[in-house]
Amino acid sequence: MSFEKVCQINDIVPGTGVCALVNGEQVAVFRPSQEPQVFAISNTDPFYQSNVLSRGLICEHKGELWVASPLKKQRFNLASGVCMEDAGFSVKSYSARVKNGVVEIAA
Repeated sequence: MSFEKVCQINDIVPGTGVCALVNGEQVAVFRPSQEPQVFAISNTDPFYQSNVLSRGLICEHKGELWVASPLKKQRFNLASGVCMEDAGFSVKSYSARVKNGVVEIAA
C-alpha cells in the first residue's frame, strides 16, 4: 500500500477536519484531539452529493468517533465510514497515518 503526503499534522487544528485531494478524490481528514492521530473518509455527503464532510462536527458515541454532516447531521464513523442512521449511505474510509509529523493517506 502506498501513501500520499497531504499536509503537516500541525496544519490541522485539533478537533477539526480538512479536505485533501488524493488521486483525484476529495478526502476529509480529521484530527480529533491534540494527539497526532488522524482519520480519513470521503468528503462527499452521500445524502446530498455535496463535498462538505470535512466541515462536520466530530462527536463520540459508544466509544467511537463520528463526524456529523453539516447539512442534516447524519453521522459517519471516522474509522469505517459507516453511516449511523442508514448503513446504505456509508462513505469510503481511507487508511491514514502520521509519519514524522506528516499526514499521509493511502493512495
